[in-house]
Amino acid sequence: MLENLPFYLTLGFAFTTLLAIAMVMLLIKTSSKPMGIGSSRAIIMAIFSWLAIQALLTLYGIYTDYPEAMPPRIVLLGILPALIAIILIFMTRKGKQFIDRSSMQMLTYVHLVRIPVELVLYGLYINGAVPELMTFEGRNLDILAGITAPLIGFFGIAQSRMGKASLLAWNFICLGLLLNIVVNAVLSTPSPFQQFGFDQPNVGILHFPFSWLPTFIVPLVLFAHLAAIRKLVIR
Repeated sequence: MLENLPFYLTLGFAFTTLLAIAMVMLLIKTSSKPMGIGSSRAIIMAIFSWLAIQALLTLYGIYTDYPEAMPPRIVLLGILPALIAIILIFMTRKGKQFIDRSSMQMLTYVHLVRIPVELVLYGLYINGAVPELMTFEGRNLDILAGITAPLIGFFGIAQSRMGKASLLAWNFICLGLLLNIVVNAVLSTPSPFQQFGFDQPNVGILHFPFSWLPTFIVPLVLFAHLAAIRKLVIR
């Protein structure tokens, strides 16, 4: 764990992770066709198991003890498996059924989690754990997606004030914001291909519990955008 880090940052990020889990549960609950209890429990258990695995990897220093590893251990053991899981959801029959039955409004509300994420990142920057470019004072405007999400969900979707083209545009713009911070975060993390943040590198995501950000929360946000885009394109 990061030393001398204010406890409120760890607590705040723990709350953020719980909020992300709650969003998944709401996605399941608001589906147009209710999912079986067994399937719902399996998904939640899989999420908690994944978080536990990532916690163990960080607490045992797997991500910090091998800075020269290629690919970086957090990519190989954390990010890549999460991306494979997303691909499988989009490729399998049950996965596509889950997406198509998901609430567009709830998929939009998922992005509310990006607000506390950005506040935590700013706190980590102040405490020397991430570079300024990863905050809203630097190159990261991702908080705009979180701020606009409830407006899009309520006025744009619930009250049908936005058409398909406008909703697609919002999702693609916010997906671009996500990819921007992901690229900057990866290129400022200590590794053989680090390009930014040499004075204050991105070490926060390599420690517990902040490794849950790239290995769980970011994939969830990515999934929400891709699922919404699929629903808008095929409807």
